[in-house]
Amino acid sequence: MPNPYEAFEKTAANHVPLTPVSFINRAGVVYGDEEAIVYEGARRSWTETLERCQAVARALNGRGLGRGDTVSALIPNIPEMFELHFAVPMSGAVLNAINTRLEADTIAYILDHSDCKLLIADTAFRDVITEAFKILGREVPIVDVRDANGPDPSPMGDEHYEDLVAEGKGGAPLPLPKDEWQAMALNYTSGTSGRPKGVVYHHRGAYLMAMGTVAAWSLPQKPTYLSVVPMFHCNGWNHPWAMAIVGGKTIFTRDPVPAKLYAAIRDEGAGYIGAAPIILQMMANAPEAPTTPLDPRVNVFTAGAPPPPAILEKMGKLGFNVMQVYGLTETYGHVTQCLWRPEWDGLPADQQAQQQACQGIAFPMMEETIVIDREKGEPVPQDGETQGEIAIRGNAVMSGYFKNPEATAEAFEGGYFWSGDAAVVHPNNYIEIRDRLKDVIISGGENISSVEVEAILYNHPNVQAAAVVAMPSEQWGESPCAFVELRDGADGDPDDMIAFCKDRLAGFKVPKAVVFGELPKTSTGKIQKFKLRDKAKDLGDA
Repeated sequence: MPNPYEAFEKTAANHVPLTPVSFINRAGVVYGDEEAIVYEGARRSWTETLERCQAVARALNGRGLGRGDTVSALIPNIPEMFELHFAVPMSGAVLNAINTRLEADTIAYILDHSDCKLLIADTAFRDVITEAFKILGREVPIVDVRDANGPDPSPMGDEHYEDLVAEGKGGAPLPLPKDEWQAMALNYTSGTSGRPKGVVYHHRGAYLMAMGTVAAWSLPQKPTYLSVVPMFHCNGWNHPWAMAIVGGKTIFTRDPVPAKLYAAIRDEGAGYIGAAPIILQMMANAPEAPTTPLDPRVNVFTAGAPPPPAILEKMGKLGFNVMQVYGLTETYGHVTQCLWRPEWDGLPADQQAQQQACQGIAFPMMEETIVIDREKGEPVPQDGETQGEIAIRGNAVMSGYFKNPEATAEAFEGGYFWSGDAAVVHPNNYIEIRDRLKDVIISGGENISSVEVEAILYNHPNVQAAAVVAMPSEQWGESPCAFVELRDGADGDPDDMIAFCKDRLAGFKVPKAVVFGELPKTSTGKIQKFKLRDKAKDLGDA
C-alpha cells in the first residue's frame, strides 16, 4: 500500500531553490530606505544597492555571460566588490574574487585555470595585471573600478564599472537560479605550498551559511558591520549575504588599518566585525586603542589561525567581545564557534581567554564537525588529550575542487571533508585545535604543539608575532625553533625568550633556537610556516 506521506510532489508553490540572491531582493523591500553601504562620503540605501546589483547583472547577461561563466574580480573591500557578490550570482555566472596581494604569476594562473571570461579590477592593480597578462600570453576583457579613494583612480581600460551600471539600468528583475546546486563562487586556496586549488561554492551552501551566521552570531535587525575580512577570502566569510538578511549597514575603509577601524567604531557605531587574529593584534597594540573599554562593546568573530589567549585577553579589556570561530576555504569559512558558557563567568580574565581560544562546536547549518582517529576510524574520546583530525559534513562544504577530481575524491574520503587540522575534544564537547597535522613537531617520540608554544611566546611583552616550526636535531630528530617578530622599539634576546618559555613549558617543548625578524604572512594574516620550515632546515640544535 502506498505511503500517503510520499504522495506529495515538489511544486513551484512549495519548493524554491535556495540562493542568497533572494536576500537582497527581500532587503530592497523590507529595508529599502535603510543604509546598506557607507564608504567615505558615499551612502547608499538597500533599494539603491539592489537596483545597482540588478543593473550589473543585466549588463553581464547582455554581454553573453551566464551560467558556467567565470567573472573574476580583483578589488579591495569597497562597495563595488560588495555589489558583485549579488550581481554576478544574479546573472547566473560564477564570481571569482581574487586575492589582492597575489603576485602576477599566480594571478595569471588563476585567470587561466578559472576560464575567466571577464575581469573587473581596481585600477590600483594595473601593474600586477599588466604583468599577469604578459605571463598569460593574452589579455582578458577588463572593466575598471576607478576608486577615487584609491592610490591610482586613473583609467586602465576603456570601460568603467559605472558603465555596467548604466548599461543594465531599468528592466524587469532577473529570475532566481533554478538549480541551488549551481556554482556561484570560485575561491582559490591561499596556496601556501604549490599552486592554489579552486574551491567551488553552490547557491544552497551560501544561503545556509549566511543563515547559520545570523543564528550563530545572534545578529539583530539592522546591525552596523565593519567590513574587515577580505571579500576574496571565503567571500568575506559569507558576511555580505548575511547582512542582506538582517538589513545591516556595512562600513568600508578600503584598508584595514587600526586608525580607520577605530574611527568607524567611533563615528558610525560599528558593533560587529569579522577579523583575523593579526588584525586584532594590530588593534590591541595601536596608539588609537581606547584608554577605557568601548561602550557599547563591539562583537567580533575571529578566525584564520588560533588566536593567542593573550590577544583575546587584551581585546576583552578594550571592550571587544571576541568569539573564536573556525573553518576553511572548503567550508565557506567558519563552521564552528566557541560559544560562551555560563561556568566561565567567574573565571579570571586570563583563564577566560584560555577557554575562548577553543574552536568550539558546530554552527547550526552543519551536520557534523567531529575529531576522528583516522587509524582507528572512530571519534576520539572527550578527554582533552587524545588527538585526531577534524572531519566535517554539512551543506556548507564545497562542491569540490575545480578541474581536480582526484583531490576532491581524496578530500571527501569516507563521507567527510578532512580538514588536515589536528585537534582534541574536551569533556564539554568543545573542539580545540592543537596544530595543523603537518606542523606537529615530533621530538624524541613526543608530539609538540606549535600552537601551544606560540601561545606562551605571545605573552612576552616584546613579541608582536610568533611562529614555531621543527628544525633538525641529531639527538631528538626534531626540536622546536621559534621565529619571532618584535614589537616596535623592542629588543630581542634569544636567551631571554628561551628562559621565558622554560618557566612556562615542559623542557622538551622549549624552543632550542630563536630567530628574530618579520614573519612572512598571507593576505589573510596567516603566517606562512612553509617558508619558516625551509629556513629552519639550515639550523639545528645538534
